[in-house]
Amino acid sequence: MSSVKIGTQKLKVRELKPRSRADVTVKVVSLGEKRSVIGKDGSSHQVMDVLVGDETGSILMSVWDSNIPKISQGKFFTIEDGFVSVHRGSMRLSLGRSGRLIETQGTFEANTQNNVSNKVVEDNYRRFR
Repeated sequence: MSSVKIGTQKLKVRELKPRSRADVTVKVVSLGEKRSVIGKDGSSHQVMDVLVGDETGSILMSVWDSNIPKISQGKFFTIEDGFVSVHRGSMRLSLGRSGRLIETQGTFEANTQNNVSNKVVEDNYRRFR
């Protein structure tokens, strides 16, 4: 019996939408500054924003803690169970709760002309407590 992934599909960067879950293969274009943040649980974490993309577009990706050392400019990764969030009107790609960052091979150039993080989007999702 084969395993079935629920909730994710293989997408290109230009197809990503707010709150979507997807598997996507990207190339690391540039690295931002690593910074320390305090999580909801009060613990300290490291985070770095990285511009990644494929031949259809690019997006900012938030990389956390133990995944930061894996990232370097020019490397290719498959993001399994990626999640698209909206931060200050800008789409961001991150790993879902069970997400994985897998180094892979690639030959494409990232399309930085279509940076989907530069497009202002609305996130109509409301959190109820």
